[in-house]
Amino acid sequence: MLTGLERLLADPDLRRPLAGRRLALLAHPASVTRDLTHALDALAAQPGLELGAAFGPQHGLRGDKQDNMVESPDYLDPRHGIPVHSLYGEVRRPTDAMMEGFDVLLVDLQDLGCRIYTFITTLRYVLEAAARHGKAVWVLDRPNPVGRPVEGLTLRPGWESFVGAGPLPMRHGLTLGELARWFVAEFAIDVELEVVAMDGWRPEEGPGFGWPLGERSWINPSPNAPNLSMARAYPGTVMLEGTTLSEGRGTTRPLELFGAPELDAGALVAEMRRLDAGTAESWLAGCVLRECCFEPTFHKHAGQLCHGVQIHVDDPAYYSHDVFKPWRLQALAFKALRNLRPDYPLWRDFPYEYEHERLAIDLINGSPLLREWVDDRAATPAELDALAGADEAAWNERRREFLIY
Repeated sequence: MLTGLERLLADPDLRRPLAGRRLALLAHPASVTRDLTHALDALAAQPGLELGAAFGPQHGLRGDKQDNMVESPDYLDPRHGIPVHSLYGEVRRPTDAMMEGFDVLLVDLQDLGCRIYTFITTLRYVLEAAARHGKAVWVLDRPNPVGRPVEGLTLRPGWESFVGAGPLPMRHGLTLGELARWFVAEFAIDVELEVVAMDGWRPEEGPGFGWPLGERSWINPSPNAPNLSMARAYPGTVMLEGTTLSEGRGTTRPLELFGAPELDAGALVAEMRRLDAGTAESWLAGCVLRECCFEPTFHKHAGQLCHGVQIHVDDPAYYSHDVFKPWRLQALAFKALRNLRPDYPLWRDFPYEYEHERLAIDLINGSPLLREWVDDRAATPAELDALAGADEAAWNERRREFLIY
């Protein structure tokens, strides 16, 4: 498999339209070639390419910030002597001054296939800025590591945010290049867009089902995205960021497990299984749940022994790509906890990705619908399934025209 970056580097015909045009690069630590050369270094070494600026999204161009809402500064790249503009610092949209230094913006970002991941919001913002300034955007495409499955409620009108770039379900099933095509159509963005497609990406093939296992090193696209297992669980476990439960930050398995000091993990799993027995199709299929204990070294419940659950999706004997439902699984965990402990202070009320008024759990889900379902003691899994199922069917039809692979 070749990424868009690798095809651009290898093919002079692909690079020819860039001759004589000033270039900028939007990238992060996972923007590397197969031999682990960073995109900035690889492009700067190409004769005939004039690279004059770079941009870093959340966590930075080279990777310098661990947590959310920890901003990165602008700086001068010490190796190449070009300005690096932060799109997660004083601004999240490029300023007019930032847009002056180039003609074509190359975007090389490894996504995780989840609406909440802020890199796709940054993609929308740079497409809109390029349209206003008459700049071109070339997306150097990369794999969606969780492949084609679609899951979750669609973001409702008025719920757009930095963790909600548009009316997408939680698990959208598109690559970044395909998302760029959808953004241009959905928001009528009048921009010169070129997608340098991958060669040989086969998301239907196991054992990676989107990630080329055995062909590529995994580089964390963000600090708490350490492996493919995290990426698979993330469309569900990201909701933990809007709760008082630990999502495993401060452990070696972030966003693959959840828990709290006072949680009865055995009772929780038993209640999840009881609720799941009433669903038309299992919400717990395709993975293994293991009761566990962990002690976060930082973040929520730091230094306290937490009792919780780890979601295992790494063993081919148990992992089933087509039936694993991380968003429904995590929703079921919330529902089970609410059933067991109706007064549990589940929802976290704190500023989240520059939003100070609306609850984080609602921003994450793109509406209050998930939270309201959890808190309604009479609401059943079938009711949430009907809501999400309609959204998923509509998105599967809508995304069809934007698929490249």
